[in-house]
Amino acid sequence: MINIIGLGYIGLPTALMLSTHGIDVIGTDCNKNLVDQLKSGAISFKEDGVSELLDEALMAGIDFSTDYQVTDTYIISVPTPYDKFTKKIDVTYVLSAVSDVLKVAPKGAVIVIESTVSPGTIDKFIRPKIESLGLMIGDDVKLVHAPERIIPGNMIYELVHNNRTIGSDDLIVGEEIKKLYSSFCQGEIVVTDIKTAEMTKVVENTFRAVNIAYANELAKICRYDNMDVYEIIKICNMHPRVNILQPGPGVGGHCISVDPWFLVGDYPSLSKLTEVAMKTNDSMPEYVLNRIYEIMKENGMTDVGRVGLYGLTYKENVDDTRESPTLQILESQKRHLGTGLKVYDPFVEREIVDNQFYNFNDFLNAVDLVVIMVKHNEIIDNMEMLKDKLILDCHNVCTLPGIYHI
Repeated sequence: MINIIGLGYIGLPTALMLSTHGIDVIGTDCNKNLVDQLKSGAISFKEDGVSELLDEALMAGIDFSTDYQVTDTYIISVPTPYDKFTKKIDVTYVLSAVSDVLKVAPKGAVIVIESTVSPGTIDKFIRPKIESLGLMIGDDVKLVHAPERIIPGNMIYELVHNNRTIGSDDLIVGEEIKKLYSSFCQGEIVVTDIKTAEMTKVVENTFRAVNIAYANELAKICRYDNMDVYEIIKICNMHPRVNILQPGPGVGGHCISVDPWFLVGDYPSLSKLTEVAMKTNDSMPEYVLNRIYEIMKENGMTDVGRVGLYGLTYKENVDDTRESPTLQILESQKRHLGTGLKVYDPFVEREIVDNQFYNFNDFLNAVDLVVIMVKHNEIIDNMEMLKDKLILDCHNVCTLPGIYHI
């Protein structure tokens, strides 16, 4: 039996996949309401196919509990935020989960850390914690790192088809965990050492962050000198060895906006390029806010309450608002002018900000300037509804004439 600790965006789909592929699974989370909700057959976030997968898993015998189980294998999938001042990883949740597992784990149990961590985190924090309890790693407890590699909006497909990395002190143990994940994963699974596995996950997300930052920097340069960044990128990408990404209003989610800071925090003198890239991406919400003020001034608008931000999530067609650029804009506006900007997102049904709308028509009737922060299918399919509005398109998806870009 596998005990999966943490039933969020990563832990829950992993638990469901294992359960529906013949593995006995109990999911554990400290949130009793979440546990009760899952037992009743309801998921806590919107994701195509996950609700159906939960139904299958319940039929297959999956169970959920607030209690840690006595078993031979644990998968820990809890958040790993970073300290916004030091940029170092905050391992509080992982350490807490490991500590609770050790209270019930039998001798020889395998603890798999699936949470993304910075290189050396297991050496610096997890091993000392285990050893402080008088336990011998490799005998009393076996450690494995198996970083996730999926994205909200396409979770089920990526769980099945993406390649994965397993890091282990003991390659035999690593192969056993590889076999476990192979119950559902059709991608290639590489077994290596723990620190290499830690580093590869952070490097993957840093690579993406740096490339996004280059596109965002290009957007600023082109805006400054009155050039069309999208036309320039399109032409440059005709080169067979060039693939510039698209600029945007900022970077959100729990991967690209967080993980690269782990490198900056741990290797401050060696990660200057990463640091500049992250600061470039982090500057985009403030940059978009300044563009809003410029457009308002140009069109004689004085009431910020007639400006609407379309989209609260960090990416299209999901309900995930973690590190959302829109939330960053609202926080920045609050510091400068207090509240006022209107907000709407078809995927966010709970109230999380001031001036939040829950109907597209009501939102459009309340604003004169629409800022496309997220390219949900809804707005792309209904672009004609914006024809009488001023539009700041942060994703170059609007086909109407006379729009503004970042």
